[in-house]
Amino acid sequence: MFEYNPEKHYPSQTESRTVIRFQDCDPLQHLNNAKYFDYFFNAREDQVPKLYGVEMMDFIRKYKASWVIYNHNISYVKPAKVGEWVRIMSRILWFNQNTVVLEYYMTDDSEKELKTLLWTTMRYVSIADGKSTDHTGSILDFLKATSENVDIKDMLITERVKFLKGKLSEK
Repeated sequence: MFEYNPEKHYPSQTESRTVIRFQDCDPLQHLNNAKYFDYFFNAREDQVPKLYGVEMMDFIRKYKASWVIYNHNISYVKPAKVGEWVRIMSRILWFNQNTVVLEYYMTDDSEKELKTLLWTTMRYVSIADGKSTDHTGSILDFLKATSENVDIKDMLITERVKFLKGKLSEK
């Protein structure tokens, strides 16, 4: 279970490296659009316990609540191709009392070319009644410690694509 330590630095971004598998690609040898979600979600599921020592199931059991996805906003920039090594980054971009926006993005292995950007919006809901509930306790500590808390209220995903492409070109 996550226990906030004010002496510790919690990186906001997680990262992993993976290869694009043949069975996940279309006849043009590009990663199938729907498979990006699998790559992103699997990477985050692997990254979070390693980086933060948090198992999401522990949060769910303790607080009897979980996040439910209600929106995806995805921008396909450049295709990921069969056999290509890529990097997948994820972070909590923004949160409030009961909502979280996760940002996932994929780059080439050298982190010079943006492949795809995904924003996933989730509502925190009670398992008992399926109604929205507030983040509390260790959940709130985790969100505060690991979130970028970018003001995205008026931001379009296309603006974020430009921003990330600019950051990658600086590397």
